Amino acid sequence: MFSFHVFDHPMSRGFQNRFSTQYRCYSVSMLAGPNDRSDVEKGGKSRLNITYPMLFKLTNKNSDRMTHCGVLEFVADEGICYLPHWMMQNLLLEEGGLVQVESVNLMVATYSKFQPQSPDFLDITNPKAVLENALRNFACLTTGDVVAINYNEKIYELRVMETKPDKAVSIIECDMNVDFDAPLGYKEPERRPQHHEEPTEEEADPTSYADMDLGFRAFTGNGNRLDGKLKGIEPSPVPLGPSDMKRGIPNYEFKVGKITFIRNSRPVPRKFLDDPPRTCDDYWSEFRHCKSFRNSFHHYYAYGTSPSCQQWKEDFYTCGEWEKNKATESKEALQKSERNRVAEQKKFTPVWELRTSPPRGWNLPLNQDEPQDS
Repeated sequence: MFSFHVFDHPMSRGFQNRFSTQYRCYSVSMLAGPNDRSDVEKGGKSRLNITYPMLFKLTNKNSDRMTHCGVLEFVADEGICYLPHWMMQNLLLEEGGLVQVESVNLMVATYSKFQPQSPDFLDITNPKAVLENALRNFACLTTGDVVAINYNEKIYELRVMETKPDKAVSIIECDMNVDFDAPLGYKEPERRPQHHEEPTEEEADPTSYADMDLGFRAFTGNGNRLDGKLKGIEPSPVPLGPSDMKRGIPNYEFKVGKITFIRNSRPVPRKFLDDPPRTCDDYWSEFRHCKSFRNSFHHYYAYGTSPSCQQWKEDFYTCGEWEKNKATESKEALQKSERNRVAEQKKFTPVWELRTSPPRGWNLPLNQDEPQDS
């Protein structure tokens, strides 16, 4: 911050666009006014209604140190300017020291490289985002300066190692690439090769612990298998002989488009093989007996299949003799029902039947007195 009458000094015709003078510098804490002026400790953008960035070059002639900055307000007393504390440290200025102020035009920055001054900067999760947010409060950067940023209630110092295209650049409305150097005092962890240490004689010899009483130890015996085989012993593979190898037999009756599901049925018990052949009535009675719920277990143990297999039903319907008998019984039942129907009709309805012989007296003469039908 500078005094309001900074441009009232007479300037020569050759330097009409350049301002240069000396001020006594004080830190911001010496500024009169409100106590909370934390925004002044930042880089210092101008809040004036101007069309170009107003940038200045600050030079300490006693220590031959220089830096660049912007202007925030023109509220200081005559001959006095207020600078951030970290900027006074860069210039090696004390309170009330003299500094040369010159107006300059800086090129727009395209690249900058920073070096953290403490390894604590590595604790930040996204350092580029933090730096981008902090540089919004700065107007320019100078190579060699140490910039202080406040993040998470902690102050981190960053040294400007390199700037392009010049040693001092403007960062107002610019597209700048940012890079970081290794923090000051940072040491990369040494990669130690993994060495397989060989056990010593005492560690390798298990007999040294034989005399020690360790007390009860669970699961120290040998395991037993349910099949009686010893644990950990695998049977040796037996080579297959020529007699054990069987060549597959193709299905010569295969037809394209036909799928056959082959089911391996249980072997028929010996007692059924010795029994005489069964008739259709036997199949029918066994089918009715086995399809009931009570005899489902009997069907399973006797015939080796469950009642839902429909085996007896298939045998029952494929029996030709039973079909012939069933057709005869159906025909006889139909004829019997038809005869019964005709007999019932005769009881309530007169039935007119054709005569096969003339009625009695059909040849008697007619009475002459009776009228004849014309």
